Amino acid sequence: MCKNLISRLVFSAFLVAALSSFAAEGWLDDFAAAKKQAAEKGVPILVNFSGSDWCGWCIRLEREVFGEAEFKKYAEENLVLFIADFPRRKELPEMTAKQNRDLAEKSGVRGFPTILLLDAEGKELARTGYQPGGPDAYVTHLKELLAGPKVEVQK
Repeated sequence: MCKNLISRLVFSAFLVAALSSFAAEGWLDDFAAAKKQAAEKGVPILVNFSGSDWCGWCIRLEREVFGEAEFKKYAEENLVLFIADFPRRKELPEMTAKQNRDLAEKSGVRGFPTILLLDAEGKELARTGYQPGGPDAYVTHLKELLAGPKVEVQK
């Protein structure tokens, strides 16, 4: 019984740290503000549809990629970060929860994590999710998605 309690306490501490890192690291939760910032900076929006306090792959993506210095450096210069969170252990303000539900429905999100790259008007440029390999591999993956499909010219 004591082991179970300790495990729960450790897990709870981990969740608090994971949730705090989104707010502390420049993740916006207001989509209108994200679009405005993207237009001003001339960069795309990375939308993270997450179950930040219950989804194992979401927590892993945060820990292995979004929480790492290499990703943060790239994002600071090249992206606006927006989180559409669907937590189970904390309650979001109703306006934020509604905004997130509406965005998920409009975007056809069916699972977590879903990562969208959008232009400043909200048009989808690319869609992905968890990718193994850490922050450098993820940044390379994002760059490839943003470069678009390679078209071979027939000669």
